[in-house]
Amino acid sequence: MANGRYNDRVKLLALDVGNTNIVLGIFEDQRLVASWRLSTDRGRTADEYGVLATLMLAQAGITPKDVGGIAVCSVVPPLDHTLRTLLTRTFDAPILTVDHSTDTGIRICYETPSDVGPDRIVNAAAAYHQVGGPCVVVDFGTATTFDVVTANGEYHGGAIAPGIGISMEALFARAARLPRIDLARPPRVIGKTTRESMQSGFVFGFAGQADAIISRLCAELGPETRVVATGGLAELIAPETQSIRHVRPELTLEGLEIIWRRQQR
Repeated sequence: MANGRYNDRVKLLALDVGNTNIVLGIFEDQRLVASWRLSTDRGRTADEYGVLATLMLAQAGITPKDVGGIAVCSVVPPLDHTLRTLLTRTFDAPILTVDHSTDTGIRICYETPSDVGPDRIVNAAAAYHQVGGPCVVVDFGTATTFDVVTANGEYHGGAIAPGIGISMEALFARAARLPRIDLARPPRVIGKTTRESMQSGFVFGFAGQADAIISRLCAELGPETRVVATGGLAELIAPETQSIRHVRPELTLEGLEIIWRRQQR
């Protein structure tokens, strides 16, 4: 994927395509200079996504011609053709789509490597590059995922649990008397209102779940294991845990930049 036009000063567009959100980031000199988040909508056309992407870039004073490289990871296969059409129509730049076969700097030691989500691979590679191994990455996204990388850079899998958002939606759907709430840290564990009680259950409950699973993973990996959290709710949940020391909200975008740069060697 080496391309003579690309260097550290050329702007890289990174796209993390998730089930709930699509996150876009622009890197220059290996630094994230702007990022945007939009809801994932399988009904949007390539033209609609193209207009949105162009408008977002314009907010940062960037035109499609400024983009010299594109790195993508997607866990929404029905959108892959739409996004590929968008990128090829809008930008004149080489595209790297990350999957299990990409050289990321870690080795996939999973029973079926193609089963590993590209976002999990990118997160694991980014964490290993940033903090070393062994490490655990906790992604508080649509699902809450726990990914393990050993000291010698081998991805060994992890655990997947329902995410906070879909857990909340399931509760609202099945319990008619419970109101919809904004997810925020309550003032105390013992909720004095229904809203506070629900916030306590979600925030402290998912923090406790994270601690319990991380504890078991670290028991297998060793006490020197570093833990990195990412995802839209990482900054809310991680401070309530006992085990998470590093919070990188844009870890997936950072991983895409690291992997892209690796291809240029």
